[in-house]
Amino acid sequence: MTAAEDGVLIARGISKNYGGVRALKDVTFTAYRGKVNVLVGENGAGKSTLMKILSGAEQPTAGQILFDGEAVHLPSPRVAQRLGIGIIHQELSLFPNLTIAENMFAGRELRRGRGFVDERTQRDRTREVLARLGQHRLSPATLVGDLPIGQQQLVEIGRALLEDVRVLIMDEPTSALSNHEVDVLFEVMADLREQNVTVIYISHKLDEFRRIGDWVTVFRDGGLVAHESMSRTDTAWIVRQMVGREPGSLYVRNSSPTGAVLLEVRHLSLPGAVMVDDVSLTVRAGEVVGIYGLMGAGRTELLECLMGMRRVATGEVLVRGAPEPRGTVQARMQAGLALVPEDRQRDGLVQTMSVRDNILLATLARLTHGGLLTGAAQQRTAAGKVAELAIRIPGLAAAVTALSGGNQQKVVLARVLLTEPVVLLLDEPTRGIDVGAKSQIAELMADLAAEGFGVLFISSELAEVIATADRVLVMARGRITAEFAAADVTEEALVAASASDRVLEAGS
Repeated sequence: MTAAEDGVLIARGISKNYGGVRALKDVTFTAYRGKVNVLVGENGAGKSTLMKILSGAEQPTAGQILFDGEAVHLPSPRVAQRLGIGIIHQELSLFPNLTIAENMFAGRELRRGRGFVDERTQRDRTREVLARLGQHRLSPATLVGDLPIGQQQLVEIGRALLEDVRVLIMDEPTSALSNHEVDVLFEVMADLREQNVTVIYISHKLDEFRRIGDWVTVFRDGGLVAHESMSRTDTAWIVRQMVGREPGSLYVRNSSPTGAVLLEVRHLSLPGAVMVDDVSLTVRAGEVVGIYGLMGAGRTELLECLMGMRRVATGEVLVRGAPEPRGTVQARMQAGLALVPEDRQRDGLVQTMSVRDNILLATLARLTHGGLLTGAAQQRTAAGKVAELAIRIPGLAAAVTALSGGNQQKVVLARVLLTEPVVLLLDEPTRGIDVGAKSQIAELMADLAAEGFGVLFISSELAEVIATADRVLVMARGRITAEFAAADVTEEALVAASASDRVLEAGS
C-alpha cells in the first residue's frame, strides 16, 4: 500500500464560515499514517481552524471527516480523544498555580480507593514523560507558574504524550523551545512515527519542519494551494507557495545612519539560577541590535533588568546619557524604554479586552478630560496606530483574541509606541508568527530605526537575526560572549559563540 492510499485522517471538502467571513474554502486534506504531515501557511490562512475541526473543537459548515476510511462526527474534543486524536495547542492552556503533575492530569486524574487522587502514580508517570522530553532534573512537584515559557511548552507537550494517541496534532510546539529541546522533541516524534502514530505538525520555522517532515501541505487565504512530498520540495518552493513571492525579499535590513547613544548599560548583573553576569552594551539612535543565544542564556532576564522588572539587579542603566537609578518599571518607561514581552498572550495582552482597549492601556491618563475618558480621543488614537502599523482587524471593538498572532503582536507594539519610547526592547517579537508577518515585523523595526529609535531585540532564529540586525550580541550563561557587525556575522560564528565560556571584553 502506498502512502497516497493510506490516509488515516482525511478532511474532504471542508468549509468553515464565521458569520460573513469564510475561514476555510472547500479544503481537502490528507494525513498519512505513520508520517509527519507538515501544514504551513501565513497566519489567518486557515491551518488552526482546520485543526480545531479535526480535534472536535469546531464544527465545519460543510464537508466530511474520514477516520480509517469511515465517516465520523466529532462533536467535541472528548469524542476525538476517544478515537485517538490528540492536539497540542500553540497557546498554552496550563494552570500556573498547579504543579507539573497536577497539570499533566488535570481533568483526567488517576484515582484509587474511595475516589482519592493517586498522587504518587501521577508523579511517577509525570516523571517518566519529563524524562522522555529530556527534563530529568525537573520535579513533578514544581509549580508551572515558576517555569520559563520553554519548559511550560514541554509540559503542554507532555500532557499529550500521556494519551494513547493514533493521530497527534502539534500546533507550533517548538515556538518557545531551545535548540536542544527541539532536538529532543524531534527524537520523540521519530519514535512516534516508528510506532505508526500519525503526526500533523504546524510550524512557521522552515529549517525545522524540513528536518522532520514527510509531507508538506500549504494553505493560503483559507484554501489549500499545494501538497507535496517533502523530498520533492525546497525551502524557496515552500515560501513561494505561502506568500507568492521569492524568499529573498522577505526581510528588510535597516539602512539608516546611526546617531547618539540612546541606551548604555554598564556592568549589569542579576544573581540567580538564570543569571545576568556583568553585561555591558550600547544601542544608538537609528540602530537595530540583535541578541542571539540559547534558552537559559539570560537574554529575557537581561531585558527584564533593563525594564526595571528585576529590582535586585545591580549595575548602571543610562538612557540618553542620563543614569536612571530608581530601577522601577514606571521610571524606566518615563526615561524612554519600552518592552514587548516574549509571551504576548500572558504578558502582552489583556485577552478579555478589545483591540482598542489593549492599544490604549498604557496611556489612558493622556486621554482623560476632567478625570473622565474621552471616547473620541480614544477612538482617534487607537485608529491612528492601527493604520500606522497596518494591523488587520475586524474593528476596534473586536476581541484581541480574534486576531492572528502577527496582528496581536502589532497591537502590543502599538501600545508601547504610544508611551513615546526612545529605545524599544523586543523579546522574540516573531515567535509563533508566519513568514509573512515576520517580514512585516522586520520592516517595522527598520522603519522605527529610520525614525531615530533604538531597537534591541532577542531572536532564537539564526536567519532572522542575521538578516535584520546591524549588530549581533551573543549571550551564553548570562554573559556577552561575542559581538558581530552585520557584514561579519555567520551562522557558524553565532552557534559557536552561543556555546562559549569566553567573555567578550570591552573593546575586543
